[in-house]
Amino acid sequence: MSTTTTPQERLNVKSHARQAYRALLDLDRAVHSAGIDPLLAELVKLRASQLNGCAYCVDMHSVDAIAAGEHPRRLYAVAAWRESPFFSPAERAAFGLTEAATRLTDGPVDDDVWAEAAEHFDENELANLLMLIATINAWNRLGVTAQLQPPPLENE
Repeated sequence: MSTTTTPQERLNVKSHARQAYRALLDLDRAVHSAGIDPLLAELVKLRASQLNGCAYCVDMHSVDAIAAGEHPRRLYAVAAWRESPFFSPAERAAFGLTEAATRLTDGPVDDDVWAEAAEHFDENELANLLMLIATINAWNRLGVTAQLQPPPLENE
């Protein structure tokens, strides 16, 4: 029988950096009140969190998306969105921009990726989408570095 150890939370950032944590929460609320479709926002946050390996955020945004009415099969397919038939062209453009803006170490956001997103979103929507991507990446960096853990499964 193999045993796995679950990483332990390293630091409760919320307790030790209260003012900055509240500021990030305020930014998150502002981004969500900007009019981005709530299901698209959850899918974008899920994709960025998958790329960043943030177990806490992958869990949270999957749960939040289902609670908002997202179909579970679409959630399962987010990691393979290019091959999946379940996403609209606008969602695909948002995923492409999310990946490019999250993986900046691979190079700058390609003009083709930007042009694809600009075909589906006006400048206000693009600005808010970029703020959403930047915000989830900040949360992911906190979650991964502090090793935040999702709550246990209900049947555990």
